[in-house]
Formats: sequence, C-alpha cells, structure tokens
Amino acid sequence: MKSVLLINGSKKFGNSEGRLSQTLQQVAKETLQTLGLKVLETYIDKGYEIDSEVQKLLDCDAWIYQMPGWWMGEPWIVKKYIDEVYLAAAGKFFTSDGRHSDNPTKNYGTGGLLQDKRYMFSLTWNAPLEAFTDKNEFFGGVGVDGVYLHLHKAHEFMGMKALPTFICNDVVKNPQVEKYKADYKAHLQKMF
Repeated sequence: MKSVLLINGSKKFGNSEGRLSQTLQQVAKETLQTLGLKVLETYIDKGYEIDSEVQKLLDCDAWIYQMPGWWMGEPWIVKKYIDEVYLAAAGKFFTSDGRHSDNPTKNYGTGGLLQDKRYMFSLTWNAPLEAFTDKNEFFGGVGVDGVYLHLHKAHEFMGMKALPTFICNDVVKNPQVEKYKADYKAHLQKMF
C-alpha cells in the first residue's frame, strides 16, 4: 500500500468532545507516515466536498474510519457521508448491484469495482470488550464486527476487503488513553 485516507467520524455532541478520536487519528497519521505511506485526511464534521471525497477515496489504497460507537453503531454524520459520497461514486465504486436479468435472485452485492482497496474501522466504545464477545452479555457474542455488519457489507458491495477492526473499550468508565495509543500504533504497524 502507498496511500491511506483517514476518515474522522467523530462529532462534538452531548458530552462527547471527540478528543479520543482526534488523538487516535493523530496516532494513525504519525504511524502511517513513519511507515512511508502518504496520508490524506477528512474530518466529516468540518465539512467536505463530495466530488473531492470521491477522488480522495479512489486515490487511496486503504480507508480508515475513526469513530465512536453511538447508540450501537456509527454516528449519523458517518452514515450521511457514506450516503452522499458513495452514491456520487456510482460507476466508479460499483457498476450495479451485481445481478443479471437472466438470474435476478443471485449475485447481489458483486458489482463492486474496488477489489484492490482495503478498509478498516478504528472504534471507541464505553462498552467493555466482553459486551461484544461474551454470548451472555449485551451483544450476545457476535463480536464488534457483528455489530458493524451493515458497514462491512456496504464496503464489500463495492468490492473492498476488510482489515481487522481496532476497538478501544471502556473509554468513559475506565479510560486508558496511553494504552489505547500504544495498542493502536502496534495494530497499524502489523496491518501496514
């Protein structure tokens, strides 16, 4: 890989200032640049130009979403970004839904054009890790990627492949910012 787009989906809202997402975005930028990668950035909450985002996404080999978990998923600004930017990229990110008229019930989700690109989620949650992994806890053992299945499928629809998700847990009740930073740096060094 040669270039990465960091997409910051945090938002100042309620009691969230977005500081941890900003910190982790900076860790990613510094780590990836040290590894010799070109790093582009988008801060969704600061605004973006749709056509420019489409081009940045096309120009980068990997996309990393930095975002908090709000109400069991991504903040609404991330969904809005995806809806606006990805729709504008029809014909560039995907040709169709992949089905053909001779067999319209098969091959949905196979029309993606981004087979050479990767994506990754870097997430911050107040929930402990066990809330995701323990079958007797809140998410029933589906794991963090099960909670984000819809976003994984959105990227698979475009032909992309996932890099392993990074998650910081207990970020409000038991914050360990220095550990999160060190763990994220190690994760990125392993992935890139």
